[in-house]
Amino acid sequence: MADTHVLFVEDDDVIREATQLTLERDGFTVTAAANGLEGLEAFHARRPAIALLDVMVPGLDGVSLCRRIRDESLVPVIMLSARADPIDVVLGLEAGADDYVTKPFDSAVLVARIRAVLRRFVRARGAQDAGDDPDAGTLRFGDLEIDTEGMEVRRAGEPVPLTPTEMRLLLEFSTAPGTVLSRDRLLERVWDYGWGGDTRVVDVHVQRLRGKIGQQRIETVRGFGYKLRG
Repeated sequence: MADTHVLFVEDDDVIREATQLTLERDGFTVTAAANGLEGLEAFHARRPAIALLDVMVPGLDGVSLCRRIRDESLVPVIMLSARADPIDVVLGLEAGADDYVTKPFDSAVLVARIRAVLRRFVRARGAQDAGDDPDAGTLRFGDLEIDTEGMEVRRAGEPVPLTPTEMRLLLEFSTAPGTVLSRDRLLERVWDYGWGGDTRVVDVHVQRLRGKIGQQRIETVRGFGYKLRG
């Protein structure tokens, strides 16, 4: 059975307790913390399958906590924000979060988003574990090499560390080099958002990916989306 342990960091007692009960009813195991420092200690004590972090928590804010987690782990992270302020969203995603949810949120939507992120993470890890031939399934785009079996990326011979979400985004581009992929298609294929979602998630992850594989490697086609240069 896949690990369903959630680290939930939220300083509002009512939201924390209600959300924990909801997640536990849906089959998750939850470790809850009231501030960022407690959350970091809990993360080290038992590595969760996913971290759910409120942006505005005391001690160590959610964005800083996300950076600390990302420095040592690829565990997926979802940020929670009481404001729909684009700055909050962008800061969380640039810190390495895989997704975000704006409060107040519907519990069913939150559970669906958690499950979607976990599915992506498990698939990425499963593909990585299955890859046993370092020369099989290698795609090359200029100085960029993508090992689709071993789930590894190199640029000019040097390894490029990608999060599972960044890796899935790059693989989606690599399946259709030169083809413009809309933000809606990327949300559906990479984030499992068949019902749609906030395209800022796509834009920030594309920017993060560009910073790792080269700014010119992914081209913006205004009004349509993005494409990988062959």
